[in-house]
Amino acid sequence: MVQDTQSPSDDVPDGSGRRIAFCVSRFHGELTDAMLDSARAELRAAGVAPDAMPVCYVPGAFELPLAARRFARQERVDAVIGIGLVLKGETRHDEVVAHGAAAGLRQVMLECDKPVLLGVLTCETLEQARARALPPDAGGSQDKGRALARAALETLAALDGIEAAAPSAGTCGFRVSASDGARS
Repeated sequence: MVQDTQSPSDDVPDGSGRRIAFCVSRFHGELTDAMLDSARAELRAAGVAPDAMPVCYVPGAFELPLAARRFARQERVDAVIGIGLVLKGETRHDEVVAHGAAAGLRQVMLECDKPVLLGVLTCETLEQARARALPPDAGGSQDKGRALARAALETLAALDGIEAAAPSAGTCGFRVSASDGARS
């Protein structure tokens, strides 16, 4: 039997000693709060202390990157999870907001060299949003908050593995030999 190595593991990495911050949009607060609650419950189950999960609320998804950057720049924060919801409207406003949030969170992740997870749901209807945001016991089917928490811990574990295996920490890309300047 061939094992699917691309599927995420059911094993959640240990979160003990981790500090994972949340930036949460108040827009559609019932659903963003449900995602936050689910993510925090999953992190607590993995060993993250309740006081190691600070939360910052912002008005909407577009404001998430700035708050995420403030958290990511703190040495004691290991990862940041941005949570929001953008519903399709009659104009392209939803596309502008969703793209801005995604691009901004990506920029923060790369600039700060820390996991910054994109938990901004982009849905056509409120029904689609409920299915994705809520856990099964609340009428949802996908529980994206739980998935975000797992992704944060898995990403941190993967980065720890890279650091542990790196022959010389802090290097990336081509290495230049001092003797001949050739790439190796």
